[in-house]
Amino acid sequence: MKKLTEQEIKTQLKDLKNWEYKDNFIVKNFTFPTFFEAYTLLCKAAFIAEKLNHHPDWSGVYNKVTLKLNTHDAGGVTQKDIDFAGEIEKFLKS
Repeated sequence: MKKLTEQEIKTQLKDLKNWEYKDNFIVKNFTFPTFFEAYTLLCKAAFIAEKLNHHPDWSGVYNKVTLKLNTHDAGGVTQKDIDFAGEIEKFLKS
């Protein structure tokens, strides 16, 4: 998969609320009212990862989750990462 340019990434991030391009990843930090809600996002991210065969770097501590996406084989952010972030945003709106 083709690595996106920084400009392509920034253009696509305009459609993804609060995602940023940082250190060769697209990144979003989430804070939830409860641990259970944070854990629910991690579970959904796991299902998305399996569906897309694309696995994020993530961390979760109590009610906080950080998702960092890039395509290791491509050496940066690809359309797979943008698609993954889009799936997360759809889930959060539901």
